Amino acid sequence: MSIDPETERQIEELSHDPRPLLVLDVDDVVLHFVRPFPRFLEARGFELTLGTFKLLGNIRERTTGRPIEREEIAALVDEFFHAQADWQTITDGAAEVLADFAPRAEIVMLTAMPHRYRAARRAHMDALGMPFPLLTTEMAKGPAIAKLRGDTQRPVAFVDDQPTNLESALEWVPDVHLFHLMAETKLRELLPAPPEGTYVVEDWPEARPLIAAALGI
Repeated sequence: MSIDPETERQIEELSHDPRPLLVLDVDDVVLHFVRPFPRFLEARGFELTLGTFKLLGNIRERTTGRPIEREEIAALVDEFFHAQADWQTITDGAAEVLADFAPRAEIVMLTAMPHRYRAARRAHMDALGMPFPLLTTEMAKGPAIAKLRGDTQRPVAFVDDQPTNLESALEWVPDVHLFHLMAETKLRELLPAPPEGTYVVEDWPEARPLIAAALGI
């Protein structure tokens, strides 16, 4: 799979930073998603029950119990991301750890979301004091991480809550240091296992020394 052309354009706008590279997912890694999204749904007359790690089939009308259709879910997600500043807060410890790493590593946020939400997310991250470059992608993350690294052999660490994204990174950057971190750790049992060799961490304080060692900072 090739890189998302719009993601490639966003990467080309960045300066060529030679420092170790730390690539971060956003939802449930830097910003809470699973925690506020059910409250968002409740405010609109729906409820979320995660019997599986997907939205389709798990969102119902509270009054009738009717599972809502794919198009309705898409509309709700669209509304949520447009109003993300009203709902999404920083995950515990993320701000402190990233502030510590910022002078010594290139930190880039890589979020799997439609490009049309990028401006809203950029504004929200700025308001939260998280000025790191923000890339959106509608395709696999591995090609974007390889493009970010460039032709150098600088160390790369990637933090994500989805094993499929970690697998994509490993496919494209075989020596990447992988970290599985999710704000709602109780949902891990609903996911497949991450790739072998992945650091499975409970929170940012646990991840901090492991990422620092991986990047040599």
